[in-house]
Amino acid sequence: MRIARREFLQVAAAVTACASSAARAQAYPTRPVRIIVGFAAGGTADIVARVIAQWLSQRLGQPFLVENRTGGSGNLATAEVVRAPGDGYTLLLAPPATAANTTLYDHLNFDFLRDTAPVAGIMRVPGVMEVHPSFPARTVPEFISYAKLNPGKINMASAGSGTPQHVGGELFKLLTGVEMVHVPYRGNAPALADLLAGEVQVMFDTMPNSIAYIRAGKLRPLAVTTAMRWDGLPELPTVGDFVPGYEASGWYGLVAPKSTPDGIIARLNNEVDAALADAKMRARLAEMGGTTLGGPPEDFGRLLASETEKWGRVIRAAHIKAE
Repeated sequence: MRIARREFLQVAAAVTACASSAARAQAYPTRPVRIIVGFAAGGTADIVARVIAQWLSQRLGQPFLVENRTGGSGNLATAEVVRAPGDGYTLLLAPPATAANTTLYDHLNFDFLRDTAPVAGIMRVPGVMEVHPSFPARTVPEFISYAKLNPGKINMASAGSGTPQHVGGELFKLLTGVEMVHVPYRGNAPALADLLAGEVQVMFDTMPNSIAYIRAGKLRPLAVTTAMRWDGLPELPTVGDFVPGYEASGWYGLVAPKSTPDGIIARLNNEVDAALADAKMRARLAEMGGTTLGGPPEDFGRLLASETEKWGRVIRAAHIKAE
């Protein structure tokens, strides 16, 4: 009889806890929510965060405030979110750098996959392999042929060591065997400026950064870096059409501290999915060169895990070190 009573009390406590958690999720949010971005205002990550924050503010009746915490290629922002209470009031706009940083930095005081909970994938962004218009190659096969005839004479720009532009280019080098000189810059803007000036010859950039220059004829795109062609430039092939196994794309989504209740994560996920189903929101993201992700938190979690593993292999194989 005593055992049965103990079991009853345990079940009752569990039911009460679940009911309390559900009630908190239903009431959430009751005060402003912070979305932390690890990069400067005006960049793609910042814009994505502000677009989704506006939607969530309108739908959930509380301000979702974007805060920029720059430094350490996004690591300072991630560390702040990892240390925050798991109550749904501090979120991280996770960009591709979060996957690469796991391997790129040796002594992080957090484990991104272990210490965060995926909330929702927002957008996938294609990259583009682009050259200065004076460069002799007009296709990926021509580029590879030229590079092999001129080893070490092509300068490849990036926004810095370990950035998506860098690791995307290193993956290309590993799969094709071409030799290029990596030229890291302190950010995407100066890298693009030198590519536009012809000081460097090639860059594996994200589409939102380069699409205006491509459409103006100031840069020549050779291929998109995604597995499928991009609707914005449907005539462009993919790098993978010529280099089997190549795929490199950007993505953005929300994560929360690991201890955040499932009910709050589910509520945020539902609202993000609602946003991505909205025609105006889809058009806004398409203007930025992106396609919507969406789906349950587990889908975004699998993407984070696979990207962390993939770029970890590339970083180790190319012996990339953080600056």
